[in-house]
Amino acid sequence: MDFETIYRRYFRDVYLYIRSLTADDALAEEIAQETFYKAFKGINRFDGSENIRAWLFAIARNTCFSFMKKQKHITYGEIPKSVDETVSLEKSLMDKESIMEIHCFLHEMKEPYKEVFNLRVFGELPFENIGRIFGKSSGWARVTFYRAKGMILEYMEAMDHERNQL
Repeated sequence: MDFETIYRRYFRDVYLYIRSLTADDALAEEIAQETFYKAFKGINRFDGSENIRAWLFAIARNTCFSFMKKQKHITYGEIPKSVDETVSLEKSLMDKESIMEIHCFLHEMKEPYKEVFNLRVFGELPFENIGRIFGKSSGWARVTFYRAKGMILEYMEAMDHERNQL
């Protein structure tokens, strides 16, 4: 597969993944462009033993964190437009207010739970690829994801309880 095909096929996925980390459209696009520049320079090191999408996500993650470290800031903004299509914890959590609450909670969630959840839900990566990104097993990624999901469900139940008390 030539690099132009890779770019066309995966740019949106990489952009949406970075957008879930930065919550800033312009910054996500800039980092996505930088990600593909780095991938282009390093394509000869890609041996095909892993999923190219996971490889791109690993580059994107490192590029994003490096950029934020240099800038010494994290940008929080509005929810990505694709959230309604991608977040599916439970049917009862699908209204926009609940989605906003989930994103607020995600910003407060500790690593690696936050990133594993984002990679699984927004990046739609299989557990095996998530494990590779972190240098861990697919079982570790699965357990981390379900713990993150449990934390979110607990938080949402507490929020529902609070609302019912009013």
